[in-house]
Amino acid sequence: MSCSVTGRSPAPTLNGDQVLPPRSADLDWQTSRSCSQGACVQVAAVGDGTIAVRDSKDPAGPILRYSATEWREFLTGAKDGDFDNVK
Repeated sequence: MSCSVTGRSPAPTLNGDQVLPPRSADLDWQTSRSCSQGACVQVAAVGDGTIAVRDSKDPAGPILRYSATEWREFLTGAKDGDFDNVK
């Protein structure tokens, strides 16, 4: 799984084209219903079909972006217990 990081650093390039970072304020961020302590992961769909992920404690911080396929594969792995033994 690969991702691009946007936020405080310059936007990365992909195949010679500029990949513009999403403006955090322009995205509809979703937080898990089970998040109660404020230390949560937030996700948002970006208009180009990618999924943006950020830390709720640092909304102005870096934003990770995944393709829709990468995100689906991650969610499937999480639901299947693939990450249950990560320490």
